[in-house]
Amino acid sequence: MTEPLPSWNDGQAKSTILDFVERVARDGSPEYVEPTDRVAVFDNDGTLWCERPTYVQALFLLDRLREQVAEQPELAAQPVVEALLRGDLRAATAHGLEALSQVLLGTHAGLTAEEFDQAARRWLSEARHPQFGVRFGELTYLPMLELLDLLRERGFRVFIVSGGGVEFVRAASVELYGVPPDDVVGSAVVLSFERRDGKVVLVRQPALLGSPNEGPPKPVNIQAHIGVRPIFAAGNSAGDAEMLEYAHTSDLPSLCLVVNHDDAEREYAYDGTAATNPNAEPIVITAQRLGWTVASMRTDWRQIFTPAGALSSPRGGKDPAAASAQARYS
Repeated sequence: MTEPLPSWNDGQAKSTILDFVERVARDGSPEYVEPTDRVAVFDNDGTLWCERPTYVQALFLLDRLREQVAEQPELAAQPVVEALLRGDLRAATAHGLEALSQVLLGTHAGLTAEEFDQAARRWLSEARHPQFGVRFGELTYLPMLELLDLLRERGFRVFIVSGGGVEFVRAASVELYGVPPDDVVGSAVVLSFERRDGKVVLVRQPALLGSPNEGPPKPVNIQAHIGVRPIFAAGNSAGDAEMLEYAHTSDLPSLCLVVNHDDAEREYAYDGTAATNPNAEPIVITAQRLGWTVASMRTDWRQIFTPAGALSSPRGGKDPAAASAQARYS
């Protein structure tokens, strides 16, 4: 038999995961959980792929903003735009989150849902990480991809629950993770219903639909979109804490996993604070307090990133829905 989680070093994190999966998925186990209740939710940024020096979607939006300024130079006079073009996110945020949101949400306003999907896919296929010099998809975490496959093989339904834009994550979810678009939950923009040339289209507006999917909204949106409390949850920042606590307080056996970015040599080293709530308790401290499992990049992962060329192989393990999605959206 193939070794499970081969990119994980032997240790407490790996053994805890394997033990949990065995307990809830093995017929006859005292803690057996029915497949309909085997729901696993994963944050995306910093949990499934690299989120530094800033969020991938932020770089996508900034590239589009530069194009807009080239087309409309007068935009550069706006203080928020000027700060963003200098790469000074702190200065841009100082003008207020509403002003910042208006600029960033305006970068793709007016595009149909299909046009935005094409723009995101094109950017992801061409853009390169500013430090590592590779496509952002090549900076997915191999140990986490192995974990996704293991869970699928043992009858789990896997969902991505991200603070990022749901349509942006969906543009990459099948190729990178084998997760169909309808199994992605994230922050959403307002869409308007229009008819263009006899065809119904949904057009992006420069406004968020509700609150960003970070913190308490994550469990709320899990219920709204999935309808089942997860028994497995993985995250890396304080913005994921409520989602993990939601799984932790299930009446069924559960496991909460925190990815600890403590490897400055191979990736980055930083505390798991939340950009949306910088005063929140770092999630590693929360994990220690509540007894969650912490995966150290430095000590628990033999390899961090996906090997070159691996992204050309369909993901999805033995999950027919994931394999079907890979075929439909590739």
